[in-house]
Amino acid sequence: MLEPITVYTPSPTRYDGMTYNHAGASGLKLPAVSLGFWHNFGDITPYDTMRQIVFTAFDNGVTHFDLANNYGPEPGSAEKNCGRLLREYFHHHRAELIISTKAGYEMWLGPYGDLGSRKYLLASLDQSLERLGLDYVDIFYHHHMDPQTPLEETMGALATAVNSGKALYVGLSNYDGPTLSKATAILDELHVPFIINQNRYNIFDRTVERNGLKETAHRLGKGLITFSPLAQGLLTDRYLNGVPADSRIAHDGRFLQESALTATTLRQIRDLNDLAAERGQTLAEMALAWLLHDGMVTSVLVGASRPQQLLDNIGALGNTTFTDEELLRIDEISSR
Repeated sequence: MLEPITVYTPSPTRYDGMTYNHAGASGLKLPAVSLGFWHNFGDITPYDTMRQIVFTAFDNGVTHFDLANNYGPEPGSAEKNCGRLLREYFHHHRAELIISTKAGYEMWLGPYGDLGSRKYLLASLDQSLERLGLDYVDIFYHHHMDPQTPLEETMGALATAVNSGKALYVGLSNYDGPTLSKATAILDELHVPFIINQNRYNIFDRTVERNGLKETAHRLGKGLITFSPLAQGLLTDRYLNGVPADSRIAHDGRFLQESALTATTLRQIRDLNDLAAERGQTLAEMALAWLLHDGMVTSVLVGASRPQQLLDNIGALGNTTFTDEELLRIDEISSR
């Protein structure tokens, strides 16, 4: 049975309420909230749900869709489903969208299916473009550091991606500060438009502060887009009273397990929730606002399993200002 045809006309006011930030010193602006395709765009999610999420995103100024070759499940399915959405509903709006993808984690069997070799990265990019149905992506990332491959080779592959017209900009994901500095020097010499880093960062996970990535990116004029801003749902009100039956912990233990919800963590979540209430925000809104408060994070990547969840996340942009006392309280709570 054929699916009914849906005609999509984007909201004419879609740019009115969104904040757009430059990715570092580049000319490219990203929405302060971007849509990640990590969890809810594989083949286990109904297509109509995906469609409603991306419609809601674009109608509210979320112009950046972030993918990777291995997003699913199954690997590649998020790109395939995104490609279908782009073809059916966004072909007249390609110039209004930022589409990013990545390569680095295992994508196929054998010695050429992961890491940072020229062979893998360029083959993966070609496969991603085919699944997406695009001639180019706006940003192509190396997905993680690879000590087994010379950095010059990996950066040279990113340069080829740009020079071939298959990517407009490049990014690095899951790098640390020292390696970022070395990579930047190589990319500068090759005149490659490297503009952004993508890293995990949230109130509970301060790795980018400890390993120098955040400070180094800012100093070098590179943007920072953060994933897992809500700590896989811990920084929401979902777990204030235990584990709901329909929660990610309960039905999908790939990325968040019940062991993460310790008595200490639960106490932290409740204390943070109290502070958010004092600010007139939900915990999720405060967690996202905290990431954006100092101007060093270009955009926060959020996932959404339903349209309202995305709208709730965008609501964080209403107040990204914190007092020194509030910031100190957040640091004290999260470090217990």
